[in-house]
Formats: sequence, C-alpha cells, structure tokens
Amino acid sequence: MNEVTPDVKQARMTEFMKLLPLTLELAGLPRPNEDRLYNSDQIEARVISVRVAYKQARGLLKEIGESGA
Repeated sequence: MNEVTPDVKQARMTEFMKLLPLTLELAGLPRPNEDRLYNSDQIEARVISVRVAYKQARGLLKEIGESGA
C-alpha cells in the first residue's frame, strides 16, 4: 500500500485551507448563534455539507486550471 508522505499531507492541508472560504460559501451553512450548540447529528450534517462543497470547489479550480474558465 502506498503511504502518503508528510509533504503530500502538508500540500493537501494547504490546498484545503486556501479553498476554505470558497468551500464555506458553497456549503451555504448559516452562522450559529453564540448560545447555540449543535448535537452530533447536526455536526455530521454540516461536515457532509462542507465535504461536498470542498469537492465542488476543487473541481472548479481544476476546471479553471485546465480550460481557463
């Protein structure tokens, strides 16, 4: 099995952080009130939304890199 090197892990984290603003916009999640706590199911739903939005953001970035628009 191919093990991921620390450099690859770092590059992936850097990419994620650079795409995070776009990812959160695409996810469309509302900002919570200061006094609101989410239960585990709500947190999981938000994680799924962010994960899907990140995949879309990466796809958009790849598309722009390949075709220019």
